[in-house]
Amino acid sequence: MVNPIPTRRPFIIPIFLPHAGCPHQCVFCDQKSITGVRRDIVSPENVERQILEFLEYKGNDRRSAQVAFYGGNFLGLEKDYIERLLNVSTKFVKNKEIDAIRFSTRPDTIDHDRIEIIKNYPIATVEIGAQSMDDRVLATVKRGHSAFDTQQAVTLLKNRDYQIGLQMMVGLPKEDEAGSLSTAYRISELEPDFVRIYPTIVLKNSLLARWYENGAYRPWSLERSVAHVKTLYLFFKKKNIPVIRMGLQASDDLDSGAAVLAGPYHPAFGHLVHSEIFLDMATAILEKEKIFHDKITLNVHPHSISKMRGLKNKNVNALKIKFQLQSLNIVPDPSLGEDKLALSL
Repeated sequence: MVNPIPTRRPFIIPIFLPHAGCPHQCVFCDQKSITGVRRDIVSPENVERQILEFLEYKGNDRRSAQVAFYGGNFLGLEKDYIERLLNVSTKFVKNKEIDAIRFSTRPDTIDHDRIEIIKNYPIATVEIGAQSMDDRVLATVKRGHSAFDTQQAVTLLKNRDYQIGLQMMVGLPKEDEAGSLSTAYRISELEPDFVRIYPTIVLKNSLLARWYENGAYRPWSLERSVAHVKTLYLFFKKKNIPVIRMGLQASDDLDSGAAVLAGPYHPAFGHLVHSEIFLDMATAILEKEKIFHDKITLNVHPHSISKMRGLKNKNVNALKIKFQLQSLNIVPDPSLGEDKLALSL
């Protein structure tokens, strides 16, 4: 166990273990489509090679670095395999080339015996695939675990001082906005260090695809998903819980449409959510100030200019129409926080 990594986001070296260690096939899951990686066994030799390649790419980047095992159920792997993967990764920690290890796993594989396996390795962060805190929803999507399993897993990890991330999904079968918000509330009560939020996508090789084709499941629209994830993001922000990702990581299979049958996939899903938040902020400011000028300037942090503008200047155009503006300038202001907005007349 190592101390949690500082607040600046670390340089992640992702090692994908598609579906490895998973005792269940969830209705929404096709890990090959999500990760773009085949389900072949990833050998420790391949892990070492991938770490070396990413470290070469990292170069002089001074951020902390972590090896991250994603895409499977890490603690559901065979003990010997877990130790082999951790041994090769730990070598880089001992050489001070990386700072720590992290992995994602199912809540029902986090128990005292499994924690004993990993306790002497430099693991900083454990991400738990909770997906929902509603047992009816979890049963419907064939997760094979309960909300109590997630609660128990968090308690065990907190007792060992691991940094904890929780993953949730929106638009699951049998769950509407109210149910999803209830899941978010129960997750917040567990006080994780961060959260990831994923919209439910219908992947072609999943059981959910069959449900979609026979009319048993109707995916949420992109607009509905963005609107609800915006609500969740603001909820977690109010609770001081960082949301470090919204939407699936883009991949060739997802972007080409080869893997997606239906649902709210967008390669810039998180950007869409942030843009909606900035549009709401700008609208509130202009309405409050009762602006009658036809030329307006909004100041934002340089990193947030694209969020304020929206994709293809959608926000700028919407504000110009709504407030009958001749021009709307977006000006960078490094003194502002990245989630702040200021009006200049």
